[in-house]
Amino acid sequence: MKTKITIYYLEMLSPDDLRPSTKIVEDLEIKQVKIPCPEYNRFLYSAVGRVWNWFEKLSWTEKQWQEHVNQPGLETWVGYVSGTPAGYFELDKQSNNNVEILYFGLLPEFIGRGLGGHLLTAAVRRAWATGAKRVWVHTCSLDHPAALANYKARGFSLYKQETEFKELPGDNS
Repeated sequence: MKTKITIYYLEMLSPDDLRPSTKIVEDLEIKQVKIPCPEYNRFLYSAVGRVWNWFEKLSWTEKQWQEHVNQPGLETWVGYVSGTPAGYFELDKQSNNNVEILYFGLLPEFIGRGLGGHLLTAAVRRAWATGAKRVWVHTCSLDHPAALANYKARGFSLYKQETEFKELPGDNS
């Protein structure tokens, strides 16, 4: 059976549109992964996405992960709480000076602590710092129920919405 999924496309057209999170987060450090490491990106993708049906890249080979992390314009940033990876984001600077927040999320143990708004604020600030003309992201109805609200709270505007039906792992046909 296929599952109905709504995909939301959001954008920010000016750094002035950012509404930063003001919540104080104790012991949060956000660091760039400066040495591309396919195993680490695979871990982050799997750990963050397992409860939200991120499955498309789980079957990737080592070579595909290597190509992903080494593509020009890709940056991976990780938020750590007390030295433990708590969440991450990947930014993809595209040839037209758009920056896509390619992946964004928290590990399950860190959801509900106010980290999402702070990490998203850091992602948007970094995207603008790369010289972006537009920052965009997409999310869907399978993501955390607060994901869309977090993007809107940070200043993103919805510019497109579409619905598709997709076979998810574990669906019985």
